[in-house]
Amino acid sequence: MTVSEPAGPPSPGLVHEGLFYRDTAALLDGTVPFVEDGLRRGEPVLVAVPGDRLTLIRAGVGADGDRVRWADMTEAGRNPGRIIPWVLQAFLDRHPGRRVRIVGEPVWAGRTELEQPACAQHEALINAAFAGRDLHIRCPYDASRLPAGVLADACRTHPVLVDAAGRRPSVTFAPAQVVAGHNKPLPVPAEPVPVLRYTAENLPEVRRFVTGHADGGGLHPDRVADLQIAVTELATNSVVHAGGGGELRVWRTGEHLVCEIRDDGWLADPLAGRLAPRHDGIGGRGLVIVHALCDLVLVHRTTAGTTVRLHMRHDDRVGA
Repeated sequence: MTVSEPAGPPSPGLVHEGLFYRDTAALLDGTVPFVEDGLRRGEPVLVAVPGDRLTLIRAGVGADGDRVRWADMTEAGRNPGRIIPWVLQAFLDRHPGRRVRIVGEPVWAGRTELEQPACAQHEALINAAFAGRDLHIRCPYDASRLPAGVLADACRTHPVLVDAAGRRPSVTFAPAQVVAGHNKPLPVPAEPVPVLRYTAENLPEVRRFVTGHADGGGLHPDRVADLQIAVTELATNSVVHAGGGGELRVWRTGEHLVCEIRDDGWLADPLAGRLAPRHDGIGGRGLVIVHALCDLVLVHRTTAGTTVRLHMRHDDRVGA
């Protein structure tokens, strides 16, 4: 596969492309010329992909690679909810007034089935989060290893597709449908789990409840502290904005310590927590902080209430 980059001036605004590749040669054909074209145009370039692909693309770019910012997506984007505020927006904000180019691979074969809905929603929300921003982002997908459903979601979340046949509009582009379609009730644990009902009067108990059930759960003390902060942010939001309280549940799975917050608030904006507030902004930081601290955040929102489920891995191993 050879992808020809446009020879003329870049299109203004957001260009969001899904790149389908089946082997290393196709990955490099679809990314290295893209990076080199951005450098020729004087655009800041970020490449955020899993570590093995990072090494391949960096070698393909060669000496000019020193002008590129490189990030291992299995670390920077471990939680898909981190990617927009802490990877993409952060890079854009470092280069105000300039067109920016990004290669971002948020979905790889090592992603778990549990993570896939959050990944699809992330890709869908890029279109709203950066509408009007001067950004050209190309998102590689390994079409030889990823499930058909994941590839179908990629076609629905990217207005432009790139593959062996060339570059073309996606006829199934429907990002809002992807966000809504993955907004499903979260599976209930098989066994009863501990519950804490909290209000403003017993809000300090939230931290102790998390600590008590995290002990012996395989988390480093620093990660327990992160989880305490994340849960307290959500519980405080319940008290202030969602009827004065809610319910906290904690349990363990084979891979995660899980904390779930339920309250009567309606988290109406799908972008809530996906864009970092301006430095001079007031409020709006809680869910962004939660995404930064946790390994996975799943949300189910309805007009009757919102459920936010936080996952912390028992150790720091990450599949890719």
